[in-house]
Amino acid sequence: MDKILIIDDKHAILESLDMFFAEKGYQVYKADTGATGMALFNRHEPDVVILDIRLPDTHGIALLEQIQALEKPAKVIMITAFQDMETTIAAMKLGAYDYIHKPLDVDKVEQAVERALYTLKIDRETPLAAEITQPPNPEVIIGKSDQMRNIFKTIGLLSQNRAPVLIQGETGTGKELIARVIHRNSLFAMEPFVTFDCSAVVETLLESELFGHEKGAFTGAIQSKAGKIELAGNGTLFLDEIGELPLTMQRKFLGFLQRNEYDRVGGKHPLTSRCRIIAATNRNLTEMVNSGLFRQDLFFRLKVVMIHVPLLVDRWTDIPDLVNHFLQKINWELGTDIFSLEKGVIDRLIAHTWPGNVRELENVLVEAVVRARGKVILVDEIENILSSNHPITTTRLKTYSLPHMEKKHIRMTLDRLNWNRSESARVLGISLPTLRNKIRKYGIVPSE
Repeated sequence: MDKILIIDDKHAILESLDMFFAEKGYQVYKADTGATGMALFNRHEPDVVILDIRLPDTHGIALLEQIQALEKPAKVIMITAFQDMETTIAAMKLGAYDYIHKPLDVDKVEQAVERALYTLKIDRETPLAAEITQPPNPEVIIGKSDQMRNIFKTIGLLSQNRAPVLIQGETGTGKELIARVIHRNSLFAMEPFVTFDCSAVVETLLESELFGHEKGAFTGAIQSKAGKIELAGNGTLFLDEIGELPLTMQRKFLGFLQRNEYDRVGGKHPLTSRCRIIAATNRNLTEMVNSGLFRQDLFFRLKVVMIHVPLLVDRWTDIPDLVNHFLQKINWELGTDIFSLEKGVIDRLIAHTWPGNVRELENVLVEAVVRARGKVILVDEIENILSSNHPITTTRLKTYSLPHMEKKHIRMTLDRLNWNRSESARVLGISLPTLRNKIRKYGIVPSE
């Protein structure tokens, strides 16, 4: 039988909550002072404490601190008639499970108690994952899918040369991380790795930022400045969002790639550089070339080696490993110890469409760790985060259309069963000819 301790100096609240929860089958203890409450807590070790902020002999926050210091598994729900910001923040900071204002809505209190008890149950039933003793490597690419294995092979081939690389992939897929891993595995890994976001600098300053300038080259140039190419030295220059580079700068940058020489703005003597160029974009450069928005000759210079980074939804088999990696990283950075997941969390994450890709997955897990009220991340919390981050709007309704969801489900089933069509048809509950027709209809192909 679950045990509830109610500590409040208002006898009407004590009696009403006592009757309500007793009728629900809980073992209820009640106290009208902090001292009595702590005595009952130590004697009966309740699962949930409903604790008033204002007590005749102490402050509820001080009592909360005492309870938390005992390191018992009890969950504390604070209640108060005084709605001030500081007390709310202090209570949640000290580990209160919830904070409810008076006059009490008994249904809301019951919901909080049930959630608290469920959290305790999951904490007890879920084996705790091993804690980390050292920071995880921030420059490691996680993935065992065929797409990622092909990328790893390409990185290995690039490690012995300075060939230009063009990385294409949607926002959040990890293009810069791939560039950093290429550099770290190169023969010149000890040289600088310099990033330049082509979309973050106004057009009038692009040339100066990239090539540098001499003192007096323009108004405000009070001293000479090295550009990103010069700062990269014999290392790597990573050009993010290369598709945003204006045509005039595309021509000048092409000249550098052809000759390995460039001029500072206002400079009289050409400078040379042997840095490797890695460019990245989330745009379709082929379409931009056809539309006259990107120089074809520059495109061919950059795409000596091309890496296509898959969407997270297309490498869903990597999600469990990514989750484990991110939890290690997040807990180390935040100083938390929430490494375990309720059964069903991974399935829910796999089912998500992930428009923000790997970056979105990491952000969801950060929020889940911050919001966790126990040692385990719950399915409901993940569901709430995903729902609040991605409300269904008219612009995204096609993502939820029946054909879209059917295609996604069929592809996921085929991938999980290694494209065994007969077994996939059985699992999907359709005939083999029907499955073949749907594969043709939707143009479903095996993941690379």
